[in-house]
Amino acid sequence: MRTDVLILGCGISGATAALGLSDDRERDVVVVTREREPIESNSAWAQGGIAGRGDDDSSALLAEDVLRAGAGLSWAPAVQLLAEEGPRLLDEILVGPGRPAFDRGVGGGLAFGLEGAHSRRRILHVGDRTGAAIMEALLARLVERPNVRILTGHTAVDLITFPHHATDPLRTYGPLACHGAYVYDHASGAVGPIVAGRTILATGGLGQIFLNTSNPPGARGDGLAMAYRAGARITNVEYVQFHPTTLHLPGTTKFLISEAVRGEGAVLINLRGERFMERHAPEWKELAPRDVVARAIYWEMLAHDETHVLLDIASHRAPDFLRERFPQIHAHCLTHGIDVTRQPIPVVPAAHYSCGGVLVDLWGQSSIPGLYAIGEVSCTGVHGANRLASTSLLEGLVWGARAAEHVRGLGALDAPTDGTVPPWDVSDLRFDADPALVQGDLQTIRNVMWHYVGLVRNEHRLNRAIRELSQLSLSTEDFYRLARLNDGLLGLRNAVQVAFLVARAARRNRASRGCHFREDSRRGMPLFDGGQFTGG
Repeated sequence: MRTDVLILGCGISGATAALGLSDDRERDVVVVTREREPIESNSAWAQGGIAGRGDDDSSALLAEDVLRAGAGLSWAPAVQLLAEEGPRLLDEILVGPGRPAFDRGVGGGLAFGLEGAHSRRRILHVGDRTGAAIMEALLARLVERPNVRILTGHTAVDLITFPHHATDPLRTYGPLACHGAYVYDHASGAVGPIVAGRTILATGGLGQIFLNTSNPPGARGDGLAMAYRAGARITNVEYVQFHPTTLHLPGTTKFLISEAVRGEGAVLINLRGERFMERHAPEWKELAPRDVVARAIYWEMLAHDETHVLLDIASHRAPDFLRERFPQIHAHCLTHGIDVTRQPIPVVPAAHYSCGGVLVDLWGQSSIPGLYAIGEVSCTGVHGANRLASTSLLEGLVWGARAAEHVRGLGALDAPTDGTVPPWDVSDLRFDADPALVQGDLQTIRNVMWHYVGLVRNEHRLNRAIRELSQLSLSTEDFYRLARLNDGLLGLRNAVQVAFLVARAARRNRASRGCHFREDSRRGMPLFDGGQFTGG
């Protein structure tokens, strides 16, 4: 298959890029998602909202809040771009007829919510299903575009890069460039190349490498691993944000209890009924940055040997308000016997968002010519060491639109001709991948990452994690080279590689900053601005 632009991933960033590119009806666009339905993505799981511009707000105030939350590691040009372009693009792409029905106030104007570490009420929301509403609106417009093809049930295996994948040995002397990806078809089991003039990674995050996460099953770090193997610059991957409040129930994927619940007045209490955020963050209390709240919960659980804490909104808001403002949370908790209008919600922290990733510029370009990265797989520099609530959807919108604009400005896109990209080699494959072994190894990765590379880190834990992951990485690669592919094996290979990258970056960075907390951080040490790696 050949296309002008290949987009891997169909969340807000990928869908926005595809929509922007589809305006040029002469340009062919292929969007690939491993899910059976295009709407299934991290973006659709976003409950709280998307940052806009409130009534008494400005770009300068939003930028100031993003920089403060980023703990001194945010890149100012990217933050300024987000603060200035974000609200404009939000109005242009998402507000108006045929767009998400954002909640309105009494007078009919947009209702702006308040979330942790924001100095103004600026969060637009659709109840507690903002991400789903946004994705429904974007995809409804996207399926009407005749020059966009969406391939569901397909998983990208590896990026096609020259000279690595070139059949002509003289290409060795040419520059590195990306020309698409090899893609696995779940239905047929076949792997084939999709050759493209430009490739856009929009594959989302990596939360599933941890034992507890708010991310959907597909968030295994696929795009990050592929970019690393291709030789792209990767940075800041030690900065993994843990959401303070997910529903305390068995299982790896935890249901998110939105930041907006605390924004509407919920308080955190331990199992003895005592509020504790005043001790940890007296200025912000429950509205402190996420890393502060998550660690406060962690320490409270350790101090009292508790498996969770409680989030109490029932004592502070009327039942009718809660049912209307948080219908999804109310309904989901009821299915587990928890009535949020009458009782506190049991919550625990969980891996939520990767602040680092594939390093890109203000147009989403990676260090590999022809390869863009947008959304959570990328590192734009906006989030620094800690993401401000409700800025991830906005970042995906901004960089998705800008990547599309940049590609549109390139004119005709050059791509390799037929015959220069080799077919996928299956000659050495000897057996089917054993799902029991795949799941067992994934569970090992999740346990190692949760206990040794989680909310609180130190040298001993990180050394142990790296030893165990290094051995697992070697055995997984051997297994991968001999087994016939399936989606689970692809996910395992990517997960162990990404877990190793995160652990190694966390060990190299001895300075506590933002959501990377080293309890053995030594005073007076020079701050290290994150582990940067180049793949290969």
